[in-house]
Amino acid sequence: MSAVRRKAPGSDADQELLIEDTSKSHKDKEDQKPDLRGDRRNIAILLFLYILQGIPIGLIGAIPMLLQNRGSSYKQQAEFSFANWPFSLKLLWAPIVDSLYVRRFGRRKSWLVPVQYLLGAFMLLLSLHVDRWLGGNGVEPNVPLLTLLFFLLNFLAATQDIAVDGWALTMLKRCNVGHASTCNSVGQTAGYFLGYVVFIALESKDFCNTYLRDVPMDEGFVTLPRFLWFWGITFVVATTLVAIFKKENDIEDAHMDARYTEEHELNIHQSYKILWDMVRMRPVQILAAILLTVKVTFTACDAVTSLKLIDAGIPKDKLALLAIPLVPLQLILPLAVGRYTNGPRPMDIYLKAIPYRILMALVITCLTYATPYIIQGGSVPVYYYVLLVVNYACYQVFLYSMFVAAMAFFAKISDPAVGGTYMTFLNTLCNLGGIWPNTVVLWLVDVLTWKQCSNNPSNTCQGNEEQQSCEAAEGKCEITFDGYYLESAFCLVYGIVWLLLVRKWIVYLQDLPVRSWLVVKQKKQR
Repeated sequence: MSAVRRKAPGSDADQELLIEDTSKSHKDKEDQKPDLRGDRRNIAILLFLYILQGIPIGLIGAIPMLLQNRGSSYKQQAEFSFANWPFSLKLLWAPIVDSLYVRRFGRRKSWLVPVQYLLGAFMLLLSLHVDRWLGGNGVEPNVPLLTLLFFLLNFLAATQDIAVDGWALTMLKRCNVGHASTCNSVGQTAGYFLGYVVFIALESKDFCNTYLRDVPMDEGFVTLPRFLWFWGITFVVATTLVAIFKKENDIEDAHMDARYTEEHELNIHQSYKILWDMVRMRPVQILAAILLTVKVTFTACDAVTSLKLIDAGIPKDKLALLAIPLVPLQLILPLAVGRYTNGPRPMDIYLKAIPYRILMALVITCLTYATPYIIQGGSVPVYYYVLLVVNYACYQVFLYSMFVAAMAFFAKISDPAVGGTYMTFLNTLCNLGGIWPNTVVLWLVDVLTWKQCSNNPSNTCQGNEEQQSCEAAEGKCEITFDGYYLESAFCLVYGIVWLLLVRKWIVYLQDLPVRSWLVVKQKKQR
């Protein structure tokens, strides 16, 4: 009996590959051995498309660093964090992308080509005005406009992700479709690295003057407008080449029967009906409550710590470059953790990782508190960077343990008849559980922080007028109580209480028989 697969709207290639029918015959498995002949060019195209997708994601990660250096408030950072939401909401419009298309042009190219042209146009538009909107030199950043534009940029990147994920499953032969998840992971990581780490490093005049130049200059090798202009042109050129030279449905391809004949489609009505049936299931409701609340425990560490380190005097380019030694770790960890989650009880690893992740979040918070005292002389000692890397590396171990365990559990419980839809729905809940707390915590930092003017204690430096008044009197707004540490303490207590209360529910869900999660079976019974 062959695997039952349905092409689900918005399903990620790597997620759909997790849903396998264990009753495949030995002969079937032999037929599915990878054979790269004829697919090497397709793999290169997929990798390139995923790299392009990672560029705007990396840029959106870099903008908060630039805003922090230009004096933006944490409320403004919270406002800009809404630009990160589209990838966590793409399930809402994925059925439309997957079901509506111009057949003659191609099911995936109908969306991929116009969306990538729009991505290029947005980048070119931003390159003309982004410096003015970012503010600086006494000018307030236009955060609402930046948020809107980068939200739209991320929306387009998420839509491109839906199209590429779907195309990946049909562009490659069935025996090679496993390479799609590798292209996704490696491509997005490389694109994010280019858009975030490489940009921050090359934009920093200190980094360029120290490591890349003989004669110091007043700016880095690249500016944000130049970077956006370059990638805007790249998007336009690459999209044109794909539109002209890459056929989506190669009828003459000898492997055509191994690509398209196994693709089962759901129309828009069926897709949304399946999603609604999932929402009504009691186990899914309990799991949704868990996924939407668990990451509150770590949100102060995840959302605010890097910005606090910049406030304390750590150069943003050095902070970004600390991600480089962690990249190999991030590639190895899923494979290492996967050995322990490929069993009947993957959530045991999930539960075991939470206390250690809470502990590492506490350690990182303590290191953040000590940072101003460690770098009092103005220079950052090497041992401090070593401490940061070690702490982040340990934190990543437990973060990935939770992530891989959750993905393994999702694969275990997903109904194979609609596996892609099921996995994408659960993954969306998981992403939302990390996004909404970040926005809330960033907004509350300023609310919970107490300040006063150094030469006028009655001036609490709340709002622009009081801050300008303090600066006009040659004073300085000083923090008397930092709301970040109150949030960190709350998250610590919340995490301990959450674990004590919710542990039994996670065990309960894991002990449920698989038939309790079957949405198609329940529809037939009704």
